[in-house]
Parts: sequence; structure tokens; C-alpha cells
Amino acid sequence: MTDHPARHGLLIIGASQSGVALAGSLRALGWEDPITLLGEEDHRPYQRPALSKGFLQDKVDKEKLIFRAQQYWDEHRIELVKGERIERIEKNDDGSGVAHSTTGRRFPFDRLALTVGARARRLPLEGAEQDGVLYLRNADDALELKARMPSAEHLVVIGGGFIGLEAAASARAMGKSVTVLEVGPRLIGRAVGEETSQFFLDAHRAEGIDVRLGVELTRILGEDGRVTGVELGDGTVVPAEIVLVGIGVVPNTELAEQLGLECENGIRVDEYALASDGHTVALGDCANMPNPTPGAPAGERLRLESVNNAVEHAKVAAYSLTGRREEYRSIPWFWSNQGEHKLQIAGLSTGHDRRVVRRDGSDGKLSVLYYREGRLIAADCVNAGVDFLDVKAALGRGLTVAPEAAADPERRLKELAVPADPVPATTRS
Repeated sequence: MTDHPARHGLLIIGASQSGVALAGSLRALGWEDPITLLGEEDHRPYQRPALSKGFLQDKVDKEKLIFRAQQYWDEHRIELVKGERIERIEKNDDGSGVAHSTTGRRFPFDRLALTVGARARRLPLEGAEQDGVLYLRNADDALELKARMPSAEHLVVIGGGFIGLEAAASARAMGKSVTVLEVGPRLIGRAVGEETSQFFLDAHRAEGIDVRLGVELTRILGEDGRVTGVELGDGTVVPAEIVLVGIGVVPNTELAEQLGLECENGIRVDEYALASDGHTVALGDCANMPNPTPGAPAGERLRLESVNNAVEHAKVAAYSLTGRREEYRSIPWFWSNQGEHKLQIAGLSTGHDRRVVRRDGSDGKLSVLYYREGRLIAADCVNAGVDFLDVKAALGRGLTVAPEAAADPERRLKELAVPADPVPATTRS
């Protein structure tokens, strides 16, 4: 009888949405080797979207944020490790190795997956280290913000992106005085078009939120180390007991860089979620990948931050780990609930050369369709779930909608969808 070396299986570093999805996808594909899902937070894996909305307003309790009960992990033979931060990895040429945590624990593996996500970008401003300057990226951030809210009258949000606006709307619904400070010329400027930005500017101001665009930030003011306000370039001081910073994220690439993996705005992976060593998989918020949208320009790469991407990318990574190659092809989609308004985005509007607006002015709905060279590529849909579903389905089936017809809000988009001209073959990189 031949002795076989013990199998250490897969080590997933990062108990994020993508890490959870990868572990589940592997078991669904029949992967029998051990799986260890390791996270540095002292929490069971949880959902993040509600942190700035329902959880903050006490509409969702923390137990409902948890992905799976312990029974699930036990039944699927997935070892869940909490509160361990990996600081060093020794890896062999065949992809196996040992990860070392800051507590001195060793985690041997045969294959490695990095689902390490991203961290909140810090505010490079005088006074930003003071007590009361907060960020909202993980559960501990949300718990701290939630604990401070009852005693605060004034909340200042720095950054007019999704997280900042969601939290601003939640705080306003709780009766707080809220000011949003955005250095750019419009809200959500990197993600949506002008019409969608204007819709949310008007909506938030109508709810009593003081939104200021194109501001210059000078410093964070405080007394005895605790924040009292934000000073602007014109000398104006906006009072605050809480300053919430939402100015984007930075992908966590430190471990990948230590391993010698290629990194550029994230960990570079191919269309199969494989990193540059050909063994390690990287997925989710931390991964810089070829644009998965069918028909995307050759060589275009991006990093996607969405639940949908975390789940779909995990399936591709699971195939790679089982020796099967399934190229990542997907229509990206996103959502953001801001107060009473729901924004849903289908596709990527980058590179569009035409916009078509669908709005009748009476029902609070807005859809902005984006075109490139006459072909539908994306849509922003506000309170217009039917339009979102129609566009998402059309993009997934390679269909388009003539711009002239799409402008009529009385006509259903799915009834107007027709086959688009074939997209020339592109070379993935």
C-alpha cells in the first residue's frame, strides 16, 4: 500500500462575499479536498450592502447580515477561521505553501485563493486622525457609526459616492442634520451620467440634505482631539460631531506583491481568474481582470466592486481550481438604495457616445440608456426596475434597442429589442 501525503487543500484568504461564494461553488462542483476560509475580522462572514442602510437604521439586525449558519460550514466541510490576519506567505513553484498569521499560526495549503477585497481610502487632510472621523467599509466601522449616531446632531459626509449618499440618506431619515461635501462637480460622477447625478442631487436636497459640490476642503477641526467640524476653502465651517469619509477604496494587494504577483489597480488576473503565477486565483474587489462584458474593447481591463461580480467571478475561479477553463463573460450590474430611491445599473457606460433619457416627469422614474456606435451598452435605472430587467436581459442576449424608440417611456424596452450587429472578435489579455 502506498502512503499518500496529507492533502491541505485550498486556503481562501479573505472571508468576503467572493470568498464565501468560491467555497460554495467548489463544493457544488464536487471539490472534495479540504477548504479553509480565513478572515481577519472577528465576525462570521456577513453581507456588506446593508451596513450603510438598513443596519444603520436598525431595520436589519446583525444576525440577518450573516451569510450562513455554522451548520452550513460543518455540513460542507469548510473550516471557518476568524480573527487571523495573514502577514507572510511561503509559496512553492507548484502553488502549494504555508501562510503565516500575526498570531503565529501556520496554514499550509495546496492551492491559494486571494479574496482580500479592498479597504477604505484614507482622507489626506489635516485633522483627519481625530476622534469622530469615521469610515464605513466593514462591520466594525458600521457598529462604531451606529453607536455614535444617537448622540450626534450633525453628520458631515465627505464624498458624494454610493456609500456616502446611502449613509447620508439613512442619517437624514433618523432626523440628523446632514451635509454632503463633494469636491467634484456632481454626485456619483464616476459611475453615472449627468441626468442620473442631477436626479439624486435634487432628491437628496428635497429631503433636507445640504449637498455642496465643487468644494475645497481645508482641514478637520476639533477640540481636545474630538472632531467639531470641517473647514472649507472659503473659510466656511460646517459643524459636525461625526465626519464620515467615503472617497473610494484601495485594493488590498500587499500579500500578492509579496508573492511576486503582477499588480496594477488590484491583482492582475486573466479571464479564468488566474494570477500571473498560473496557480493562485484572485477574485472580487481585489482583482484587476479583462473586461468581462461581451464585445468589450480588446485589452480593456477593470476592477469591479459589486456583489454580482463577487458571485460570478467566484464561479470562474472555482472552475479554474477544478481544472476546467470557463472564460469570464458577464453583464456587470450594480444597485444603490438611497432613501426612497433605488438605482440599478446594467452594463458599463464607459466609452459611450450617446445617451437617451426615458422619463415622463410624473412618476419619479428615470432611465438613462447609453450607446456606443449605435449599440446599447448600459443603462442607469432609477425606480425603474422593469427597464433595468429589460436592459440586462437584452445585453445578455446580444440585443439592442434603437435610440429613437427607446426615448418613449410608454413603450416596453423588451418589445423594442432587436439583434445587434455582431461584435468583432477581440483578443483577451
